[in-house]
Amino acid sequence: MAEATMPAKRSISGVVTSARMDKTITVLVERKVRHPVYGKVVRRSTKLHAHDERNQGRVGDAVTVEECRPVSKTKAWILKRIDKRAAAV
Repeated sequence: MAEATMPAKRSISGVVTSARMDKTITVLVERKVRHPVYGKVVRRSTKLHAHDERNQGRVGDAVTVEECRPVSKTKAWILKRIDKRAAAV
């Protein structure tokens, strides 16, 4: 019997928009898509909840999140790394 290989996990970059929850951050992911009729490039965005075990993420940080098994009803992503810190206020 052949051993099953796990598919590669998706990782997406975005910006933290909320870090008020315990061990959870909200990440805004933007992408550009071409409009099917007019051909104009339009920005589309998605908000994801990601698990942040050590509460490291702060609002404005550029982060990379990775797909994982569901942690809760709305969380199926985990914080992989902080790419760029937000400027201190």
